[in-house]
Amino acid sequence: MKSILLIDGGYLRNIARDAGHAYTTDFIEAFARVCILDGESLQRVLYYDCPQYRGRQRLPVSGETKHFTASDKWLTDLACRELFAVRRGTLAFRGWVPRSTPIQERGALTDDHFRPNFEQKGVDMRIGLDIATISANGRIDRIVLLSGDTDLIPATKHARKANLEVIGIQLPTPPAQPLRPALCAHLDSVRRVEWPETAKAEPALPQAATL
Repeated sequence: MKSILLIDGGYLRNIARDAGHAYTTDFIEAFARVCILDGESLQRVLYYDCPQYRGRQRLPVSGETKHFTASDKWLTDLACRELFAVRRGTLAFRGWVPRSTPIQERGALTDDHFRPNFEQKGVDMRIGLDIATISANGRIDRIVLLSGDTDLIPATKHARKANLEVIGIQLPTPPAQPLRPALCAHLDSVRRVEWPETAKAEPALPQAATL
């Protein structure tokens, strides 16, 4: 059974960190392995994520300039792993939001009371386009999908109409929530997986979607 694994990196990262895992390239590679069963022939892993935001923005209270600097080397390194391909989205800056609501501190507000708000853009579109391409080329039997996004329902419906089997990955609960019934209705089955054991000690990757 020729299979391809699609991973929404932002979705996996947030839940893995909530579960106490260091999010590293070794962890991502190990996680990909636990998603594939014996008897499946993994053709490729498509990993979708955004590099950290780079740019300058004015702080919300002081008005001083904040410089956001980041490296995307980890995405380049991940793309060099066996069978991995990386699809990059972008982050859009959407202003500043309170770190907690309501703001509990008394006295004057400072920049530290706020955090940057970023919006991930282009990831869902790239997943949907890849599913459409996979469905059309006739070389894959099964799509294994890790995402909780119901925006992908039209893409999963399209794949099933093209006679591909579409399997959704359910991360351990908690901290993950069960996949939404609306999404499950357009999957052939849901595969429950456990967290992998990683052999190497490696520094955790920077958060790509939020700071």
